Amino acid sequence: MTRHTAERVRELIDRRVSAAELRKSLQRPIEEDERQEILALVRWFTRRYPTAAERLAYVRQAYARWQRKLTANP
Repeated sequence: MTRHTAERVRELIDRRVSAAELRKSLQRPIEEDERQEILALVRWFTRRYPTAAERLAYVRQAYARWQRKLTANP
């Protein structure tokens, strides 16, 4: 990840969202293909990490990996 990309990701993650923007996003209907894709990902993830402990361990490792990548190119 380039320095510019890391900065842009940080900006997007940290940006403030207005109540109206959030409401608009949450009220948008989910299209069927998007719904099916989400359900497929959930099925894969819960098969790969069947217990809550395994899921939490994965998230902790992934978060640490993301943090390292974001801080690797300050």
